[in-house]
Amino acid sequence: MTRTIVFGNSGSGKSTLARRIAEQSQAAHLDLDTLAWKAPAVREELSVSEKRIRDFIAAHEDWVIEGCYASLIEIAAAHAQEIVFLNPGTATCQENCRSRPWEPHKYASKEEQDKNLEMLLGWVAQYESREDEFSLAAHQKLFRAFEGQKREITSNEEAGQFRRPTAE
Repeated sequence: MTRTIVFGNSGSGKSTLARRIAEQSQAAHLDLDTLAWKAPAVREELSVSEKRIRDFIAAHEDWVIEGCYASLIEIAAAHAQEIVFLNPGTATCQENCRSRPWEPHKYASKEEQDKNLEMLLGWVAQYESREDEFSLAAHQKLFRAFEGQKREITSNEEAGQFRRPTAE
């Protein structure tokens, strides 16, 4: 069974790793960005997002959920067997953002995505000092509280070598 949550700062490699785990495990994949927002810059009601997470979990025996929203990750974590905290550092996250391929599920074009790059780089730089649900402090708290299998990954290289344990 695969029930994995991948979380970390913007640009930490969540999408890349989550997609790889989902493909290797033939598991459903949920990017929390797709249900956290009602419209650009307008957050969905927590109860609506929670219902969508619970519906996704109920519909799939095997799944991978990724995101940076501590409030939403906490909901899913109650059903997870494993969490992976991507924490490669600010400089790596910013470099990953600069080389990010177009995300068509989030932006109409690569040009539209790139218009947000400077804002995103500033957002990433604030990760260690913010005190919101997207912060390093909130992610560390989630990581410490989780009682199942957990790993903290601190580099792109380590993320690239990540493999889920195989069933015996």
